[in-house]
Amino acid sequence: MRHVPVEPASLTSAERAIDARLRVALARLPRHGPAGWLTEFLAFGLKQAWACVFGAAMLAVICAAHLWYPDEAAFARNDALTVAAVAIQVAMVAGRLETLRELRVIVLFHLVGTLMELFKTHIGSWTYEPDGVLRLGGVPLFSGFMYAAVGSYMVRVNRLFDLRFTRYPKRWSTAVVAAAIYLNFFANHYVQDLRWLLVALVALVFGRCVMHFRIFRVRWRIPLLLAFLLVAFFIWLAENIATWSNAWLYPSQVGGWHPVSLTKLTSWFLLMIISVVLVTWISPPQPPDDRQPPRRADETALDPVPAGQQERRNVRRSES
Repeated sequence: MRHVPVEPASLTSAERAIDARLRVALARLPRHGPAGWLTEFLAFGLKQAWACVFGAAMLAVICAAHLWYPDEAAFARNDALTVAAVAIQVAMVAGRLETLRELRVIVLFHLVGTLMELFKTHIGSWTYEPDGVLRLGGVPLFSGFMYAAVGSYMVRVNRLFDLRFTRYPKRWSTAVVAAAIYLNFFANHYVQDLRWLLVALVALVFGRCVMHFRIFRVRWRIPLLLAFLLVAFFIWLAENIATWSNAWLYPSQVGGWHPVSLTKLTSWFLLMIISVVLVTWISPPQPPDDRQPPRRADETALDPVPAGQQERRNVRRSES
């Protein structure tokens, strides 16, 4: 991938203040040995939790409404969820946890998701409670915010972990794959479902790509396809919580809730491609700072790269 000198995604002002405080606390923890790895793991968990703040807030509201929202309330439960979702999004921007530039991508996630929701509910792939007035057809407006939560996570994780990529495919090719995936979500109800062919195509296009990310003191590497699968799995877990909370139901769950089938992982895996392509609209994928030839993707999974290595190399190059 050709290097384009674009300034890396930076933290918002609110995040910089939080980051500074956490770094002071984490810096006191051990640097080496098992305790040092536990420090990295703690930092990883904190960053992931911070990246998920939009989705976690949405899930918390959905669960709270399921457990405690009164059935006799004059204001419909779905409408209350929509108002809460809008409030969360406004708070994210007003609190400078998201930038207006990132908000454009999140709104695009919202629109892309709502369009698919309108189609899928129309043909009966899943259903929502019919109450409320803040809806389009059979789709309550809060549903689009669940896709926006995925978009929020994607743009935030890119910033918080300073994501870089080795052998990232041409962006035009990723856009073609994403468009084919999105089209298949609609067309598979009328023609042959091509999801497994699309999974193979994704593996072909992204198979050689390695993602580099910084946690705290160490930069790590992982095959991008594995990262897609891990994120898809956690979205599947969140979907189980949402369906248990009766936010929506699949036809097989109407008679009684049960976990969503693991086969749904393929849908979320493919959704990752659409998500990544939308995020690259505002944040083009960048190569790692280390200009040394990268090793093969199968040699780099979870392989740590010392955080100060690049700074030392920069000094040597400047002296030469």
